[in-house]
Amino acid sequence: MVDPESGLSLTIARIVQRLQGSSLHSQLERQARVSLHKPEIKLESLKEDIKDFLKTSGWEKKLQNAVYSELNVFPSPCHPAAPPEHMKEPLAYMRKAQGSWEKRILKSLNSMCTELSIPLAQKRPISEQKELLNKWNEMGTDEPDLSLFRPVYAPKDFLEVLMNLRNPNYENGEQPSFRNHLGLIQVPLKVKDIPELKEDFSELGLNIGQLGIDDSAQVPPEFFENEHVRVGQKVLAEQDSAAAQQYVRQGCPTALRADLWALILNISNQPEDVKLTASNDDYYFVFEDYLYQVLLCFSRDTSVLEHFTYSSATPPKSYIRGKLGIEECAVFYPPNVAPLCFLYHEPSRLYQIFREMYVRFFFRLHSISSHPSGIVSLCLLFETLLQTHLPQLFYHLREIGAQPLRISFKWMVRAFSGYLATDQLLLLWDRILGYNSLEILAVLAAAVFAFRAVNLMEVTSLAAAEAVLADLSTLKVMPLLQIFLFATVT
Repeated sequence: MVDPESGLSLTIARIVQRLQGSSLHSQLERQARVSLHKPEIKLESLKEDIKDFLKTSGWEKKLQNAVYSELNVFPSPCHPAAPPEHMKEPLAYMRKAQGSWEKRILKSLNSMCTELSIPLAQKRPISEQKELLNKWNEMGTDEPDLSLFRPVYAPKDFLEVLMNLRNPNYENGEQPSFRNHLGLIQVPLKVKDIPELKEDFSELGLNIGQLGIDDSAQVPPEFFENEHVRVGQKVLAEQDSAAAQQYVRQGCPTALRADLWALILNISNQPEDVKLTASNDDYYFVFEDYLYQVLLCFSRDTSVLEHFTYSSATPPKSYIRGKLGIEECAVFYPPNVAPLCFLYHEPSRLYQIFREMYVRFFFRLHSISSHPSGIVSLCLLFETLLQTHLPQLFYHLREIGAQPLRISFKWMVRAFSGYLATDQLLLLWDRILGYNSLEILAVLAAAVFAFRAVNLMEVTSLAAAEAVLADLSTLKVMPLLQIFLFATVT
């Protein structure tokens, strides 16, 4: 462990190093030079005067937001003597399992590409690059035949891998614990119980106003909604990322959500030229215009590679044909965009938001790690909550061969995208951003089972259980979360 003082020093050093190479650093330097020509800047108090100028001109706030963003994204520093891979994942058996999973995925991908005679990496001819740029806003209209392509893996394949995870240093003994006896996840990770979750998600309490409950047609807007919107407008005017993150724990007003999310994720209004990123590589999948643009760029954006420094995963690598082994010619392939299309109608901003959401949160749903927001911990948290608070339901489903995790896994691995109504999904994602955690996905999954418990106790097969839980589109997220967390007897 690193002592608090050393840890703080390491954190400061890391943030300074990262910001020194950023565009913000260049902009701050430029503004500082500009300020030298202002009459209020005096030579005898130069340092303090420049600080005051940066503060009054809004640049200090931008620097604070950048620092806050770094603190939210990067893990706490390891001990200086710890090997680099510990920053990616401290547990060796998790790293080994992730490596094996990546090899399996690559084998499947390479096998499909060999069968179809399609290269994984190929530089586009100039004519193709120009053609792609010309039809940039009409990508959904020119669809190739995708019938020969197959998914590289399905959620159930990934779940089978997680079910087989074991810690070689952990001995269950002659009498395995209740959790190990019943659950599919058999690794000893620390997960939170209901009292701890109540404390962490205290802003979701029954006596605190929530968008998703207190903005319904039955509740007069002057009771909560009007004031919440006014506070949200003030938060945006202040341009404070930390305040915005605290604010969205009670939900985002629809009209403010796009700007509040961008503020939390520290994304400026400065557009990026996303077209050039995508125009010089082969593409295989076609999506409707926005989805196509975002995913085409995402799969070729080298800045995404940075998240692998704190992810247990390693980016799969290919080489441009004829350049095998030349590192400068390597092409990396990073791994749900549709809900964001309801918020952002400009491709550049949509892309920046999606990229940041992925490298902060969603990558953890597709890799094997011991992180509290990783998919392994979420599965274990879900099973523990159900086994502890709905033991009869859990045991009944297990006995009929309908282990709850086999049903809920696909919800969590997709962050409920495609399962909830869009307005409810965005209310859920508000809380992911607000708490900087994916643990709420496991809580909601358990809450869904609790809500449908009476029906589930009647089923006698996995197919029947799946039928009871097939349609989540009518569910209201916030009442489910509040009832499960704060109306559950512990």
